[in-house]
Order: sequence, then C-alpha cells, then structure tokens
Amino acid sequence: MSSNTKHSHLSIMAAAALLLVAISSCDEDALNIGQSLTDESDKLEVGTASFQVTTRTIMADSVLSLASDCYFGRVRDPETNADVTSEFTTQFHLLETTNVWPEDKFLSHYDGKIAADSCDIVLYLGSPFRAADSLVAMKMRVSEMATPLEEGHRYYSNFNPSKAGMLRTGGISKSQMFSYLSLTGHEEVNSNDDKVEVIRITLNDPYTAVDGTTYKNYGTYLLRQYFDHPEYYRNSYVFTHNLCPGFLFQITDGLGFHAKVTNIGLRTYYTVQGDTSVVHTRMVLAGTSEVLQTTQVVNDTQALKQLVNETQHTYLKTPAGLFTEVTLPVKEVKQGHESDSLLAAKVSFQRLNNESTNERMLGIPQTLLMVQKDSLHNFFERGAVPDNITSYIAGYNNPTPTSTNTVVNNNSYTFNNLSSLITYLWQQRQQGMKSDPQWEAKHPDWNKMVLVPISFTTSSSSTSVTSVRHDMSLTSTRLVGGANNPHDPIQLSVVYAKF
Repeated sequence: MSSNTKHSHLSIMAAAALLLVAISSCDEDALNIGQSLTDESDKLEVGTASFQVTTRTIMADSVLSLASDCYFGRVRDPETNADVTSEFTTQFHLLETTNVWPEDKFLSHYDGKIAADSCDIVLYLGSPFRAADSLVAMKMRVSEMATPLEEGHRYYSNFNPSKAGMLRTGGISKSQMFSYLSLTGHEEVNSNDDKVEVIRITLNDPYTAVDGTTYKNYGTYLLRQYFDHPEYYRNSYVFTHNLCPGFLFQITDGLGFHAKVTNIGLRTYYTVQGDTSVVHTRMVLAGTSEVLQTTQVVNDTQALKQLVNETQHTYLKTPAGLFTEVTLPVKEVKQGHESDSLLAAKVSFQRLNNESTNERMLGIPQTLLMVQKDSLHNFFERGAVPDNITSYIAGYNNPTPTSTNTVVNNNSYTFNNLSSLITYLWQQRQQGMKSDPQWEAKHPDWNKMVLVPISFTTSSSSTSVTSVRHDMSLTSTRLVGGANNPHDPIQLSVVYAKF
C-alpha cells in the first residue's frame, strides 16, 4: 500500500471516528457509514458492540496532600454518621513586598531595642460547607513546628506532624475559639470593599526562641532577626529552616464547620517615623503554594469499610475516602478483532440520587480522573496530567473540562473515547504474555482503572489541563455498579473498523 493510500485510509478512518462518536447509538447508520466514505473497491467495514464493565468500591486510605488547597473543620457525614476532620500545616513564603523599614526609623521599642506592636496569623476562608453552620462554635489549636516539612518528601493525608515529633516543645501552642461569622471576623481584600471571613490568631504573648531568648511577642522575634541575621531572609527556604519552620492548625472541639482556607498570612505590625508623619505599617508573609502545605484528614476507617462492603452500587467519597475500581473488558473487546482498528470506546457511570433529604448530605464530586490502578499513586507523585491514553478526565454532566461548560444534565460521568486505552492495555498484555505465560496472573490489575475525584487547573490561554490534585473538599456519591448491581449493567460501547 502506498504512503498516499495509507494517508487516505487514515483520513477516512479519522472522519469515521468523528461521525461515529456522534451516532454510536445507531448501529444501522454506523454499519453503512463505510460505504458513504469510500468507493466500492475499498470499503471501510464498520461494526459496533457493547461489553459489560464491572466495578467495586475501594478504600483510598490516604492521598497525596501536598497542594495549594487547605481545608479546615470537622463535620459529621450523614451516610456514615462518622466525623470527618480536616487539619493542615503551612510554611510561609517571603513576598516581593516583604521588606522592613530601616532600623533607625522605628518608633516601636521594647527593652531598648526595636519591637513589633503586634503580630497575628490570619486564615482567609471560603464559604462554609453549609451556610447554616456559619455561627457554629469551634475550637482550634495553633502549634509551632520544630522542624519544617521537606521538599521532595511525599506527605500523605494520614501524616500527623504531632505524632512524628515535629512540634516544638515550649513553642507557640495557642488555643482559640472561632466561628465562620463573627462581629470582627472579616477583612477587606481589595479596593472594591469585597470582604472575606477570616480566623485571626494573635501572637502577642511573650515568645521564647530556641536559644532561650525571650521577646515581647513573636513579631518582635521576626523583626529583630531581620536585622541581626538578614541572611535568613534571603529566600523562603532559608527563612523556613532558620526562623519559622511553620505551624500546625488542628480542630480540638466543635462540629459542623468545614471550609477551604483560600489564603494565609503571617503579619507583623510596627510603627516608624516617616518623612512627614508617623507611619503604622506591617511585614507580611504568606502561606502559599510556593512553600509546603499539607492537609491531614481523619476519617472513621470502620465506617468507610461498611460502605466498601455494599455491593448494590459503588462509592466516591472525599476527602481521602473511597474510590471506584473499574475492570475493563479488554480481552472481550479484542477477541476476534485483533487486526481491526478500534475507532471509539465510550462508557458512562450513572450517579444514583441521594435517598436522604438530610440537608447535610455531602456535595457531588464535580470531576473524575480515570487512571490505571497500578499507576494511581505514581500519577500524583510525579505531578502528571491526563494524557488520554492511560489517564482521562470526565466532569459531572460534562464530558471534559471546556471553556463552554456545556451541561448535558444526564446525572453521570462520561468518558467519551477510551479506544487508545483499550489498545494500550491489550498491547501491554500481549507483550507480557509473549515473555511470560504467567504474566496475566502476576499482574491481576492489568485491566483495572480507578475513578478518583480531583480538582484541576488549566492554562490561562486555553483549556489545557496543567495540574491535577486530589479533591480535598467534602463530597460523596453513589454510582450504578457493584457485584450485585440491581440496575442495567454498565456498558462499554465500541466501534470497530477495517478495510
């Protein structure tokens, strides 16, 4: 076959694939399409088939938690009647604006040296999980780290800095009551007078450093180090390893509040003499994605295991809760079609509506990642993005992340074309079996995928996915499936073609 003929055939098959995706539910049209695309001497034979997909619920146990999304709070999951707690650690990043006025301008002094007027940590909060819980009283503890989290180390959501001995004995350990809404709990965040709710933790008690020196407050410690050891402020890494390893934020009492922490600030206030007047100013550091942050999730493992054992459906539950394992019928798809091209392969996972009317039911996962089970942890650890060969994204009621956000309202997650995945898994099996007849027995997960709730970011100039991370918000849903599925089976619909 000449290269031009091959190119022509590939173009025809590509056109067929685009058309068949749209009409894959109509077998007669699909079977006739080859005649309309080619001449009598070179027909494209097209066929369709469906194969059953099996699923089950699996425990997530823990997930990689290094991300820019921190969550804080404790709620009771109506499905399990068990508590879910989210806590976090953060380091602080030196901003371009992290500068301090000259020492001789200071009007704030203590013991004959410069001092801070006050110091605080402020947590900027997103909307609470339930608006009705805005006044729920909660209690938290803020603890100073003795050693910092380290770059290159993989911290999972079950990592506990306290149990790991990373908290400083004799350091800051402050307990504080809070609620989402309070009379003094909001701040303006821009020139439009937009306000966000905050938790403000003051650090104005006397502070004793590791070397035994006591300062008026934590801010005074930071300011004096700025002048005594300017090298410590060279970059965020040096700052973290010499002055401020970070803080751990824990829930110690209360139930019913849970929210995303959208930003974190460490602020030191002081007074200086300006050119014409007294100036009240501050030094600001930020807890951002430029430094290490981790979210720790505490789930009731026994309660989750009870859901795993349900076989009439499967579950997706975050944070760090439950995933759905999918076994793809790869051998059945390829059997008898080894030399055919697989033009399309489509599967939908139907969501089951909540049977409970409890207003505290967790939200619906909005985006799922389908990834090979054997590569699940590695995918997140290496910062991968879906390649549409071994990993895919599907949105709730929206097949892919797009700028149009077209909603189809079918209460499902649809993966439109898994043909490359099916072909890849089949080729992997064939190569393995050639070298070792026991390969399949030694690789029982070779055709298994996992559905994982995620959040993602896209590039500013397109809809290309640039980063993927585990969804750490509160979500839960049931899907049609399971070993004793009472509903219609999950079907993988495929389209074959050959000349």
